This record gives sequence, structure tokens and C-alpha cells, in this order.
Amino acid sequence: MRDLLLSYYGDDLTGSTDVMEALELGGVPTVLFMRKPDAGLMARFAHCRAVGLAGTSRSESPRWMDTHLEAAFTWLKSLRAEICHYKVCSTFDSSPTIGSIGRAIEVGRAVFAQDCVPLVVGAPQLKRYTAFGHLFAAYRDRYYRIDRHPVMSRHPATPMDESDLLVHLSRQTKLTTGLLDLATLQSPSRSDAMDRLLGDSSIVLVDVDSRETQALAGKEIWRTRKPGGHFVVGSSGIEYALLSEWAGDTAPGSEGSFPPPGAADRIAVVSGSCSPTTERQIRHAMTDGFDGIEVDPVELVSEHSDKAIARATAAGNASLEAGRSVILYTALGPAADRGDEIDRQEGARHKLGRGLGELLRALAVEQELKRVIIAGGDTSSHALGQMGVDALTVRMPLPASPGSPLCVAHSSIGAIDGLEVALKGGQVGTDRYFSAIRDGLGD
Repeated sequence: MRDLLLSYYGDDLTGSTDVMEALELGGVPTVLFMRKPDAGLMARFAHCRAVGLAGTSRSESPRWMDTHLEAAFTWLKSLRAEICHYKVCSTFDSSPTIGSIGRAIEVGRAVFAQDCVPLVVGAPQLKRYTAFGHLFAAYRDRYYRIDRHPVMSRHPATPMDESDLLVHLSRQTKLTTGLLDLATLQSPSRSDAMDRLLGDSSIVLVDVDSRETQALAGKEIWRTRKPGGHFVVGSSGIEYALLSEWAGDTAPGSEGSFPPPGAADRIAVVSGSCSPTTERQIRHAMTDGFDGIEVDPVELVSEHSDKAIARATAAGNASLEAGRSVILYTALGPAADRGDEIDRQEGARHKLGRGLGELLRALAVEQELKRVIIAGGDTSSHALGQMGVDALTVRMPLPASPGSPLCVAHSSIGAIDGLEVALKGGQVGTDRYFSAIRDGLGD
């Protein structure tokens, strides 16, 4: 691949497709690989100007990052894209022991031999905003400081109890930090201030609270990049900011065009999400032609997991053979969260995702499905890894649910190659999300 504008590592799968959607909407052909590709697979996507690598670091330990992220960043650096992006969730949920963004920055900074790493989290397209270092996010058309957010303040693995992102980072790294705040970003001295911060700090957070400040952030990131690849960290706000800058002389092309995919007669959904948003979506779908099948998450991670998968597969096949779509879920909302029981077994959350992926693969192959959905950010990463998918490209963005496009799977397995896959985080989508994707209408 030549003339790559951007390479990236997604800390989970839904975040990885979020970046891909943003780039494709901006006319940048993009491929997302599930693992480091061989030369033959790379050659199939030689036309792409952005390359992603889907990861699981959002749910991993710092020790895991030391090994796996170093290898991933080293490969991405070898691609010599102008920018290399470590993509994190726009809600910034992380902790010193799980999904540590601080440790990821330390690893990337060392691989790229870079003194200072720019950080952008605000993404107005996703209703995420940073103002004077504090993060705000929407929920059901209301806006909350992230530590008061009805969902993220109660996240089952990494609850956000601090809205000041640099304070939050200070719990994960001893690297020095700086802030290019909104007032300075919009002042005539913006570039001078950015240069000083880059010289004095190891991490610089750039505020974004609007499309206008996003464009200014993009200018600074592009202006200050170093030859041979520049390492940056943040949400898909990085891509939206850079697309604004690329709209000039470096424009990669016209905006993407995506013909509607049409309706699917039946789809299968697996969900490991405990979010109230997903709960509403499941309940709505069960009034609109879907069968709901509860899967015991504790049994799914036990030594009897094969029996749980077999029973759920049989139930799912029965619904699909009857011409109905099906949702197989491990929880209906926060009240049904059994995380305390699951976490008694080390690595159980990963095993849960893999079990749901094994289940979905069986249904897709046996029923020759054309479209499937995986719900849950952490779930998606581990579930799709069980399905034999080598790479994803965008089939259609979902305007009402930015960050969760309908994708096309590329695989050496005939029944999986060409499968349409939607991956959604717990908070994403309206109540009719599952029905809308089945019907090919977007959300």
C-alpha cells in the first residue's frame, strides 16, 4: 500500500468500525483487518488509503498491552501512513487495570520515538464534547458530564467517576500532560500555544466542542505531524477533524456513496450488552417479528459452555427456520447484569464474547444468513474473532446511529464471505435499531 493517509488500531471492534465509517463518509477508502494480514490479503485492498487493525485492548490489562500493543504499533508504523491513530471510545472509559489509555499512550510513544502525543476525544458527530478538559456526552437527547452520565458512570467494567480527562489519565500514567483549551484553540496564538505544549508535555489534550473547533484541532494535528508516521490518540473525532483539513489540497476524493442494502428476510442478533439502550431495543424487537432467547451468561463461561451453546443454537435455528428473526441475549438491562458472578472466573468476559461468536457463526452458516448483528462493545471484539472474518469494509453508514455502520465481512470461509455485519456499542441506536437493520432502512 502506498500513500496511506492514516493507519489505526481500534481498542475494540465497535470503535474500529466507527473510524472506518467516518473515513468512508469522507471519501477515504478504508479496510479494517481483524489481525495482521498477509501479503495476499493486503493486496486485495491495495486501493485503500486508510488501514485499521481491530483490537481488544479496551478490555485488557496493562501487562497484555505491553506485549500485544507494541507488536501492533510496530506493524502499523511500518506502513508509514502520515498519521497512526490509537482509537479509544469517545466516552473515554478506562481504568488503571482495564483498558488503560495511559499505558497505551506510553507504549505508542515508545514505538514511535515521539516526545509528545496529541489527544482528541470530542466528536460532535457522536454528541461527545470536551470543554476545558472535561468530557460531556449525550444520552436520550440530554447532555451530561461524563461522571454523571446515566450509563457511563455505572459502566459494569470501567465506570467513569471523573470528567476531567487529564485527571483521569493521571491515574493511569505518570506522563506529563497539557491542555489546548477552547479559548486558546480559537485565539490567534493557537499554533504558538500548541507548539509550546508539545515541547513541554508528553500528552496534549485538544478541546473540541463544535464542528468549528474540530476543524481547528485537525489543522494542528496535521500541521505538527512528523515524517514517517505520527502517533495520535483519541476517538473518531481524530478522523472527523482530519477530514476537515484534508478537504483542501490533500483531499482523498469525493464523499462516499452507499446504495441501500434492502431488507433481509431473517437476521440473527447476539447481545452481551447490559445497557438500558440495548434493553429497550431488544424489547422493541420482540414486538416486531423477533424471537428473544435468553442465554445464561454464567453457564456460557462455565465448563459446560458447549452445552449452553448447543441449546441456544438449536433454539435459534428453530426460530429462523420458522421464518422469524432472533435475538440471543445474556441480559435485559442493568438489573439483569450478572457481572459479579461472571468475574469469579479469570477471563470469563472474553469467554462470554467468544461463546456468543461461536453461536452466531453456527446460525449464520447453518441458516445461510445474509445479515447479522453483534451488540456490546467488548462483546463484539471477542465474538467476531470466532466467526472466521479476515477483514471488514463499510456497506452502509447508519446516519441515526453514527459509529455503527453496516459492514461487509471478507473471509476465506464461503458462508461468511460477504456476510453483512452490524456491530453496536451498548449506548448506540434508537429503540428500533434491530428492526431497522433487518429492514435495511438504517436506524
